[in-house]
Amino acid sequence: MHTIDAHHGGHGDGRGGNGRPADGRDGGGRNGGAGRAGPRIAVVGGGIGGLVLAGMLHRHGIAATVYERDGGIDARAHGGTLDLHPESGQRALGDLGLADAFGAEARPEGENLRILDAAGRTLAHHAPEPGSGTRPEIDRGVLRKLLLTTVPGAAVSWGRHLTGVEQRPGGGHRLAFADGGRAECDLLIGADGGRSRVRPLLTDARPEHLSVHLQLTVSDADRARPAVAAFVGPGSVMALGDDLNLGAQRSGDGTVRVSVTLRADAGWLDRQRFGELSWDATVARLHGLLGGWDPGLTGLIDACDPGSLVARVIEALPVGTRWPSRADVTLLGDAAHLMPPVGEGANQAMLDGVLLAHAIAGDRDDPAAAIAAYEAEMFDRAESVGAESAMMETMGLAPDAAERVASFFTQR
Repeated sequence: MHTIDAHHGGHGDGRGGNGRPADGRDGGGRNGGAGRAGPRIAVVGGGIGGLVLAGMLHRHGIAATVYERDGGIDARAHGGTLDLHPESGQRALGDLGLADAFGAEARPEGENLRILDAAGRTLAHHAPEPGSGTRPEIDRGVLRKLLLTTVPGAAVSWGRHLTGVEQRPGGGHRLAFADGGRAECDLLIGADGGRSRVRPLLTDARPEHLSVHLQLTVSDADRARPAVAAFVGPGSVMALGDDLNLGAQRSGDGTVRVSVTLRADAGWLDRQRFGELSWDATVARLHGLLGGWDPGLTGLIDACDPGSLVARVIEALPVGTRWPSRADVTLLGDAAHLMPPVGEGANQAMLDGVLLAHAIAGDRDDPAAAIAAYEAEMFDRAESVGAESAMMETMGLAPDAAERVASFFTQR
């Protein structure tokens, strides 16, 4: 539950180029499945959840077109690592036939976690024996590339930033993209993150501000900053106190990502004007947030690459968000149940993807029943997981967070 979901609220990455469906039409193709035509399915967002859904539909012989905002797999940084859970993320990979491939790429040692207080004292240390861990880590970029192997290349349309959705008089939707392109579909699935453009078709619920997250990087830590690499170890460290969370996590590519999460109002980031500060002034301001903390912890800030600060707000949808079911549109992942980034977001999106695909495949003649069944399970599951995630987020930024979080992990 310690992973920060660095891609909180957006589309996933593409694989290069501005590909269009192979049939030449700018829209979802008629679905296969024993040669029988089916509804045109459009998946908005090629992130982890959207790719799981598209890959699982393909395994069922059902075509779908994924519309992804980014122009390529390396169009931007992928963020950190994810700990995949047996009952959700790993289950999805198993259903997709990727269990062995995941095992070859995963980092079991990434489960190593130390929890410290602001004085630098270790209060808890989770270090599973080799082979005994249940939630191995995998770099987000590696996972996306793995998922892309399950989706036909012609089924993904890259560089497609959704700007509008219009209800068609005869049913379904007409989609408009920033590049001027258009597409039509019978079933629209929003997998487009916390700021989903599809969600307003179903509910007026909006994400609520929770906190602020500042992330920095230490590139090639083993070579460039061996002391930092040794301190962080193979997994991550989390230091808590003074309503702050200072974290550091190793990725498989040798990068260490350092983060500071704090309880602050929605306008705090704008008032900081980080973009106008020199790097030395930025580091000094971060040190000001951690005044009185152990120098061994605040030294993580000093070790980070100049100019590497990425700042964002943390938001979540109200726990228990639901909507009346419709046969022509639904949501998955952050679009459906945006949660605090405490390790559940990607896992739940992956589980959403496989369960929605199974529902559609299991009731091909009644899409309304398939969507309703998927949403009924998803709503209950998301409410339960969302409530626990909200509790973890509150606990992690409490004045006595170090003791409470250490006790929580020790009991588990």
